[in-house]
Amino acid sequence: MTADRLPECGVARFITLLDGPWATLIVRELLRGPHRFTELRDGLPGISPHTLTSRLRQFERHGIVIRTAYPEIPPRVEYRLTPLGEGLRDVLDAMAAWALAVPDGEPAVTA
Repeated sequence: MTADRLPECGVARFITLLDGPWATLIVRELLRGPHRFTELRDGLPGISPHTLTSRLRQFERHGIVIRTAYPEIPPRVEYRLTPLGEGLRDVLDAMAAWALAVPDGEPAVTA
């Protein structure tokens, strides 16, 4: 597979597009509505500016996110999900429901 070519398998393609945990968490934040870069960074404690920028650019390239720069002083840039990106809502909801159904691994206490 070349760097420009995504895998043919749907699951592998999904993992390639949403590479790493930060990507999924960025989408989670954007599902709440448009955000500025600093709002995203503040909502994702621990993410580096480089990682956030890289993921947002990747999402733009694949049509998941739209970046809008407003001609204001100081400059204002917002990121929002495209309809394609909004389609991830059902995926993240399903992931959350599944994760909450998994036992936490603590042994059951019997009396």
